[in-house]
Amino acid sequence: MNSMEWSKVFTSVSSATLETIYMVFFSTVISLLLGMPLGIILSVTNPETGIKPKRVLNQVISRIVNMLRSFPFIILMILLIPFSRFILQTAIGTAPAVISLSIAAAPFVARIIETSLNEVNPGVIQAARAMGSTNLQIIFKVMIPEALPSLVSGVTLTIINLIGYSAMAGAIGAGGLGDLAIRNGYHRYQPRVMVMTVIVIILLVEIVQFVGTFLSNRMLKNR
Repeated sequence: MNSMEWSKVFTSVSSATLETIYMVFFSTVISLLLGMPLGIILSVTNPETGIKPKRVLNQVISRIVNMLRSFPFIILMILLIPFSRFILQTAIGTAPAVISLSIAAAPFVARIIETSLNEVNPGVIQAARAMGSTNLQIIFKVMIPEALPSLVSGVTLTIINLIGYSAMAGAIGAGGLGDLAIRNGYHRYQPRVMVMTVIVIILLVEIVQFVGTFLSNRMLKNR
């Protein structure tokens, strides 16, 4: 490849990388907004260990979360095409992909939040209750701060999964690195493009993992 061809490849990969970062960032934010309340409710209403056990509510939400998690992502994206078209008037591009990515990641986030909150030392919760703390105070001033290192690790894992999901979303025209790898690298027989997109995805994952581990470890040390 001459310098002009390399320049075109670099420009394409750079643009696709920005699209992937856009999809992953907004889908992470939205999935946290959707999944965090569900995770808190699942932990708080746990019939065995919750601070306000509600078996029926817990089981209903748990079944919904399990059902959504059972769908393979690519199938879920296809099922959400009519919904994306209704909301955005299109089902192709990065914006519709954000909807699918968010809905796919939300139940995963809910389970991460639930697991992290369930790992909080019961003694700390009992001490807060003995001092007259309300349930809301226990949740937001005791449980979440105590679980923060675990929550950061969980969010890191969520972002990494979303990077992989965003690459798969390229199979149905979502844009980003996955779309570039399939459209140019595979269909147009440009192996260099395929290799570059894989390298960029690996670098994104490594950066996210490094930052997440650093923050989680720092929070543990500062306790």
